[in-house]
Amino acid sequence: MIKVSICIATLNRRNFIGETLTAILDQLPRNWEIIVVDGASTDGTKDVVEELFQGRSNCHYFRLQEKGGVDQDYSVAVENACGEFCWLMTDDDIVTTGAIDKVLSKLGDDLDLLLVNSTVLNPELSEVLIERRLQISDDRRFEPGSISELMAVAGDLLSFIGTVVIRTSVWKARTQSPYFGTEFVHVGVIFQKPLERAAIAIAEPLIRIRYGNAQWTPRTFQIWMFKWPQLIWSFPDVSESAKRAVVLEKPYKHFSQLLGMKVSGSFGLRQYRDHLRGEQMSFMHRFPIWLLAAFPGAIFNPTLRVVAAIRRWPPMARFELAASPDNFLKPGHRRRK
Repeated sequence: MIKVSICIATLNRRNFIGETLTAILDQLPRNWEIIVVDGASTDGTKDVVEELFQGRSNCHYFRLQEKGGVDQDYSVAVENACGEFCWLMTDDDIVTTGAIDKVLSKLGDDLDLLLVNSTVLNPELSEVLIERRLQISDDRRFEPGSISELMAVAGDLLSFIGTVVIRTSVWKARTQSPYFGTEFVHVGVIFQKPLERAAIAIAEPLIRIRYGNAQWTPRTFQIWMFKWPQLIWSFPDVSESAKRAVVLEKPYKHFSQLLGMKVSGSFGLRQYRDHLRGEQMSFMHRFPIWLLAAFPGAIFNPTLRVVAAIRRWPPMARFELAASPDNFLKPGHRRRK
């Protein structure tokens, strides 16, 4: 019997996936397996994975003939998994020493879902930016049917797929294809209807995240202003207050949200033309948004740094982190990745 299948979808991550897999292999139990689905990488990812998996019967590599998309590739990984649970791991982040034993100790017959807390670091993993992405000091249990509570507390954490350890039978019994293209198929699977068993969020950070290394970074504006909120607000069994605790329904209509995008370098005239020009707005609403989009980024952030120094804000790198897209989605939010 396989207890847990670690499922990884990857694409052109030769420079990262070796370190990710090594950290797992160093502590992988015999009754666990690793499934890597490669969306037709062209950079040598295949060579790295196959070398590490050589001689390991519980490690399986599937290279697709063409790119399917991250959501589809994770679904392929779970379809090929034999474990009672699937841990949907990323291809560039690092599990901490002892993480697998900790996860294993929490898995029981009464659970459908385990959420793994994380520490956020810079891409080189040399500087800690956020010690705990989910701000809880003790493990948190969510009883069956408490889907709104789960969303309100952990929805923000779930924007990171590596946090999810889900019962395989639950994943396979639920619809996935409606969420292909959202970048967050796991969120769709979890919240499309209430879980029948409990969920637990582990307070101790067990994953080290490379902040700013997502492959969809060029599409940051579209994802955080449209795709993520549309997904969160699509779940009929989740209360509006719980959804609002995670993200505004239409964040692009709020100047503070767009300011966060500007600070992070994700909002300019191209994003305005592609996504906002057709939105219904009054002139008084539209003009400051257009002005913010048009203001040169090369001038905007240095100007903001001067203001930050005058007002004695935290170091600008920290301010930019706090103002980054997935923080400004929450009203009054000034923390995290």
